[in-house]
Amino acid sequence: MASPLQPPGRYRGTSGPSRRSLLAGVAALGALGAAGCSRVPTEASANGGDLLDRLRAAGVVRLGIAGEIPFGYIDRNGELTGEAPELAKVVFRRLGVDRVQPVPTEFGSLIPGLNSQQFDVVAAGMYINAERCEQVIFSDPDYQMLDSFIVRKGNPKGLHTYRDVVEKKARFATGTGYAEIQYAVDAGYPEADILIVPDQVAGLNAVEAGRVDVFAGTALTTREVVKKSAKAEVTEPFRPVVDGEPHVDGGGFAFRPTETRLRDAFNTELHELKKSGELLRILRPFGFTEAEMTDLTAKELCGG
Repeated sequence: MASPLQPPGRYRGTSGPSRRSLLAGVAALGALGAAGCSRVPTEASANGGDLLDRLRAAGVVRLGIAGEIPFGYIDRNGELTGEAPELAKVVFRRLGVDRVQPVPTEFGSLIPGLNSQQFDVVAAGMYINAERCEQVIFSDPDYQMLDSFIVRKGNPKGLHTYRDVVEKKARFATGTGYAEIQYAVDAGYPEADILIVPDQVAGLNAVEAGRVDVFAGTALTTREVVKKSAKAEVTEPFRPVVDGEPHVDGGGFAFRPTETRLRDAFNTELHELKKSGELLRILRPFGFTEAEMTDLTAKELCGG
């Protein structure tokens, strides 16, 4: 089981496993999975799919999860939990489906597994991006993810953006495979000078020991890890700059491309939960705050 503070940032990087770019490594698997299923349109798929009706009749929906805290995992008591499964329980109950059943798999197998009908929905907090949108359809995101820095108490160097790190020649660290590596490089920081550490706990230790001035990670994980630190603090969340534009990631639920009716019904309930504030109440126990709430749409994140 992953650490309770396993950072979502490490799955966003340009090296190693990546929540944003993992499809580049599993595209062939996706193609093989698709090849095993009929692509011939049926009357049901032409009308937006009949999966919602079948789930209501069965009374259970199978959720693909990747054992990743805080997104979707089996806890120490053997119970399914995480921000995505807990949200799914509420939404599907409102859709007339009373039970959820976890189907654990590796993160890289989620999309191939969905399209080969091993489960009905991906409920793993999956980042929505253009590559994935070519293979599945997404709900609108239920959260957004910004970056933050861990710095010494009082932030003596005044570090709030990657550009600040470059201009003030700060000693910079981030985690293995984190997208934050590329964000710093894009801002002008020499990649060879970046200290790469295993995770945000090691990053906090490096800041506290004075080995670096700043550690970069996601707002959620940096905020959680500094809670008991007497020497370090976290900066306000911010959007890194990618290709000259402020960038934000967002995560949602994935559905088979034929199941637009289920996706649309899911979105309707999701939007109601956002309006009422219930969404934040569901996600808050997993470290999410108002800063992670978003009005972004899947279409925007897909690049459409």
